[in-house]
Amino acid sequence: MELGRLGVWVSPRNIPKEQLGAGAALAERLGYGTFWLGMSPRLTALRPILEATDRIVAATGIVNIWTYEPADLDAEFAALDADFPGRILVGIGVGHRERTEQYAKPLTAMRTFLDGLDALPPHRRCLAALAPKMLELSHRRALGAAPYFTPPEHTREARKLLGDGPLLAPELAFALGDDPAPAHEYAEGYLQLSNYRRNLERFDADVDEVVPHGSAEHVADIVRAHLDAGADHVCVQALGEPGIPERGWSAVIEALRDAT
Repeated sequence: MELGRLGVWVSPRNIPKEQLGAGAALAERLGYGTFWLGMSPRLTALRPILEATDRIVAATGIVNIWTYEPADLDAEFAALDADFPGRILVGIGVGHRERTEQYAKPLTAMRTFLDGLDALPPHRRCLAALAPKMLELSHRRALGAAPYFTPPEHTREARKLLGDGPLLAPELAFALGDDPAPAHEYAEGYLQLSNYRRNLERFDADVDEVVPHGSAEHVADIVRAHLDAGADHVCVQALGEPGIPERGWSAVIEALRDAT
């Protein structure tokens, strides 16, 4: 399974489900290696993405352990992998305390969930990991980590902790243009969540390092900073462009031709 150096991250809030196949086909034509579907989808939501493409890897960002039984995830993975062998990466995460009533002892809950998986092998899953203990678990029990809403300095620290080998695939949201509002409004929503807020406080990170706005070249510089810090793959999320963000995806991958 080859993720490529660059992927796209999409939210069903921005791209209607009936457009996901067309979006994935465009991402594949542009040269992105992975299409990440956010907002805690069911694994079955990847099928139209896979049906519309030939090579691109389809990934979840993330399967939420509080809304899934391991046996159900096993069954859904086995069915999809039989039809599209080697093209599925299952991102798994614990979500947020503020949005999940059952939320408790996230590290223990993740270990228990992984213990219950049978058909989904470690090399076909990654964990949404920010803090050191979850990063360590992503090394031991999965292909690696897919951090979200993080600055390049977090990538550098995560790589030191993971060492060579495990996948490190941070997400980077961005907004093209001089108006900072789309980036800042997006960031403000995530800063209400304690795990993201605490993580950024640890690094004293500027919002522009986490959700840059401006030219494609500026966004590309932040992507390169993640790659230089040890990321294997960066998934970019275009903001402020309704529907399939062709302009943003095209501009950023063109500015990153040296990295693909």
